[in-house]
Amino acid sequence: MFTHVMIGSNDLELARRFYNATFVALGGNPGEMDTRGRLVYLHNGSRLMVTTPIDGKPATAANGGTIGIAAHTPEQVSAWYAAGAANGGTPIESPPSERPNGSFVAYLRDPDGNKLSARTLPSA
Repeated sequence: MFTHVMIGSNDLELARRFYNATFVALGGNPGEMDTRGRLVYLHNGSRLMVTTPIDGKPATAANGGTIGIAAHTPEQVSAWYAAGAANGGTPIESPPSERPNGSFVAYLRDPDGNKLSARTLPSA
């Protein structure tokens, strides 16, 4: 349904450190800077892009918004959470845990305050 998710950052180098660490923890690759100065992360057919706002105003986090990132195993979710917390992210909500629907979930805020969730798909 989506071609990509784009989020704003006020510090692309801090964002790069955070997102490189979290995507590598999920088995992905570090991001690449495109010709327009945006960080681009490609993983499992999805694209996340991080940029400074084009209107020149400060980036702000969405209130009530969450970006969900797929993980294959609970171990990947835990590694994502640890890598993010060690690289400028803020742990939020509960520690990584299994939910009643069978998915394993963790939540972080990135260095700019965007809310992220890594999760496994629930058992069928």
